[in-house]
Amino acid sequence: MGRGIAYNVGRIACEYASGFRANCAFLGETVVRGLIMLFKPRQFRFRDCALAFERAGFDGLPITTLVGLLLGLILAFESAASLQMFGVEVYVADLIAIGLFRELGPLVTAIILAGRTGSAFAAEIGTMKVDEELDALTTMGLPPVRFLVLPRMVAAALVMPVLTIFSEIAGLLGGCLVLQIMDIPASVFWSHVISSSSLFMIAFGLAKSVLFGLLVGFIGCAAGMRTKNTADGVGVAATNAVVGGIVAIAVSDGLLAVVCYIFGV
Repeated sequence: MGRGIAYNVGRIACEYASGFRANCAFLGETVVRGLIMLFKPRQFRFRDCALAFERAGFDGLPITTLVGLLLGLILAFESAASLQMFGVEVYVADLIAIGLFRELGPLVTAIILAGRTGSAFAAEIGTMKVDEELDALTTMGLPPVRFLVLPRMVAAALVMPVLTIFSEIAGLLGGCLVLQIMDIPASVFWSHVISSSSLFMIAFGLAKSVLFGLLVGFIGCAAGMRTKNTADGVGVAATNAVVGGIVAIAVSDGLLAVVCYIFGV
């Protein structure tokens, strides 16, 4: 009994170690190929990047805007319930602006991108691997990272700030609607939003969104490249992309919060 448990623990540990090694190797190859693209931009697949941008951006804009609107409504209602007891419900606008620009806008948008686009990247590349298309590219001397991974990563990094901006605007509109129901004019709401926001805060949130986009694109493509040639291989790859993307977003956001606290940002 004890031997069986020890064997299973060792096997799982070896699988995690092997996966970590594969991810490090894939990360190194991606970084090297990305640096080469900087010096040889003609080799970059701009058409594939534009197609991935369209699928991740324009197709995902409705759900992102809807979630942002609902997020603003929820934040306004929940915070107003507490602040109304003190007669300062007007400061709901400040809370919503700071929360959306600095934290919730990029975070929620990145989670939506991981669930929608990260899984799509993993499924697309995983299907190509099952169909042996990746082997065909390698046989012809065409690196899959250059043709498949880099365009998707760049598209995810570029589309995240755009989706984040729309999500934040929708959230502010939702908060404005709630405060108007509480007889607070829209002009007062927007004046508080402007006074409580800063250019650094908005830029910091957008910079975080670019980082989250890179993580989602990288993890989704990495999961697709590691797809097993089994019946459920593509489904497992898509699941791993979503779970890995959300975990990476949460961990990186926590690390950024610690760094901001240390430097007093």
